[in-house]
Parts: sequence; structure tokens; C-alpha cells
Amino acid sequence: PGYGFLAENAAFAGAVAKLGLTFIGPSVEHLRMFGDKLSAKAAARAAGLPLLEGSPGAVESLEEAVEAAERAGFPIMLKAAGGGGGKGMRVVHDMGSLERSFSLCKAEALAAFGTGAVFVERYVARPRHVEVQVAGDGTDGIAWGTRDCSLQRRHQKLVEEAPAPNLAPGLERGLLDAAARLVRQTGYRTVGTVEFLVEGDAFYFLEVNPRIQVEHPVTEVTAGVDLIAEQIRLAAGQRLGLRQSDIVARGHAIEVRVNAEHPWTFLPSPGRILGYHEPGGPGVRVDSAAHEHAVIPPYYDSLVGKLIVHGVDRAHALRRLRWAMDEFVVEGIDTTLPMLQALVETQEFREVRHWTSFVDRWLAERTS
Repeated sequence: PGYGFLAENAAFAGAVAKLGLTFIGPSVEHLRMFGDKLSAKAAARAAGLPLLEGSPGAVESLEEAVEAAERAGFPIMLKAAGGGGGKGMRVVHDMGSLERSFSLCKAEALAAFGTGAVFVERYVARPRHVEVQVAGDGTDGIAWGTRDCSLQRRHQKLVEEAPAPNLAPGLERGLLDAAARLVRQTGYRTVGTVEFLVEGDAFYFLEVNPRIQVEHPVTEVTAGVDLIAEQIRLAAGQRLGLRQSDIVARGHAIEVRVNAEHPWTFLPSPGRILGYHEPGGPGVRVDSAAHEHAVIPPYYDSLVGKLIVHGVDRAHALRRLRWAMDEFVVEGIDTTLPMLQALVETQEFREVRHWTSFVDRWLAERTS
């Protein structure tokens, strides 16, 4: 199923198996293991991956939250165990605001995910979000490379690139080794992503997305692999057929997500596309089902398409991205293209000085 709600639904995967069919994706066991952030952290801890200071498990009471916060040191992050997409997350800067934040976070988690379980982690003020594309065949595990996904709005990714640029010396190898080790030690079988927060020359395990991700094309074009084909091969019981030493990154790739939203207010913009033209040429790829006269409904994700560019290095990829965005025409609805065009021109992005909350600050400064 690729990505989407069914791709990471353990009940759906179990129902497929009961029908005698093969689910193209993780096992029910791994969907449950990585679908819950606490069990995912436990698996990462067992594999020796670095974790942020905080509570070892869910905090059931305010007293436990206070104890974990004192151990981690303020500021802290309260997170929903079953969370995702930025829901059930609150930054707490001092003990005085912990009680109210704890109650609100538990209520939000219960409403969004059906469980009020939350845990405590040390809050990293300006981290980069770097992830590793992985695959496993139940015995062996490999890492196809890193991606930087630090340009986010309210924890929703906007721009992704591979490989992650300007990492501290030795950090990329550490990330790849840690991710592949987690795959091997958990017996993971399919493709997936291990996500990390990077702080200077240190990294910390964040979560595992046990499915294909929206940003997978940047890995495909730099690693020379069809990840969907790999997912199908592994589901059919085949072995990886590759060693880690066989994987070499080629050039640099950047992806931007074009959504049916107002470029600055982000209000939804459903409706009929009256004019549509995709960019083309060497090193340009568009993943989309949109076309002239297509109707973007108001009921689902607002993603219209993904624009992916590939160059010999980051500077080359950025030049191709500028040209391709200039050529991308979507008329009749608002899209986020004008905002993305301005965002990739910021000095912080060009010099790789951005972090996960940079976009929120940049947007606030533009509208103030």
C-alpha cells in the first residue's frame, strides 16, 4: 500500500494475513513495535542506539512527570506514545507550567490516538531532523543513505534532501550503522525509515516509520534503487541481495511537496485545476496524479504532487529546483509553490543552518 493510513495499520495487516494474502509491508509484530513510540524506544535502547534523556516509559501521574523532568532537565518535551504528525506534543519550559501541559497533552493524546499514554524527553531547541532509509530481510539489514527533513511547518515536512548535507565528520557513518543495526537486531523485513534528531556532532533516536515515506524519491534517485520494487521483493520472501558496501550515493536530490493550500495562510484550497503543466528535463521528476480538470477534494491530504530534482551536487540540484519550480504551473487552486520558492532562497537553507522550527519562525517574521 505504499504510504498512508493502511500502510501502518496493524489490524489491517492482520486481516490481510487471515485472508491468506501477503501484506506488502512490515509484519504485524513490527507494526505494533514501531507504531508505539515507547516500544520503539525500547527496541532502540536494546540495539544500543543513543536516546534523549527522559522517562524510560510512560508517565502515569504528574509526580512521575516531575521526576522525569528533573532527571532530563528543562526544557522538556511531552509526547504521546501513540502519536505522530506533531499531535500530542508539548514543550514545557519550567516546573510551573508542567501540570497544565501534562493534563492537556494526555487529553489530546487520548482524543487523537485512543490512548492517553505520554512520556518525557529532553527538548532539543535547534535540532536537525535526519532520517535513514533502511531495508531488512529478517536476517540482514542495510541502510541506503541519509535524508535531511528539517524544513517543517508544525512538524509537517515541506522540503527533503538526500544525502543530508553538512553533517559533522563521522556522523553520517554513525547514523547509517545505528539504523542498520536496529533493523538487524529486530528482524525487520521490508523497507522503512529510522529517524533521528541531530544536535551538533551527536544524534538521538526519534522513531521508526515502518513503511514507504512521502520523501522516498530523493533516496531512489541518489541510490539508484526502486524502493517500491524492493518492498515487493522482500514481501515475496526474497533476500536483500546487496551488501552495505554496494551502496554508493550519486549526487544530490531535493524534493518539495506541492500542496493545495494558500501559500502563506495554509488554508485549504480544494477545487478544480484549470491549468496544469509539469516541469521536465534532465534530473527532474514529478510524482503526481494531478492534471488539467482534476478536482482536488476537501476530504483528504492536500498533497497535489511531489517535485524531485537531482544534480551532481547540492548547488546543482538547487539550480535545477529553481528552474523546475518556475516551470510548474497549477491554476484554479492555490498551492504552496510560492512559499516553497521563497523558502529555498533563505540564507539559512542555502547555508544549511536551518533546523526543525526554522520555518515557523521565518513565517512569523514575514507576517509580523
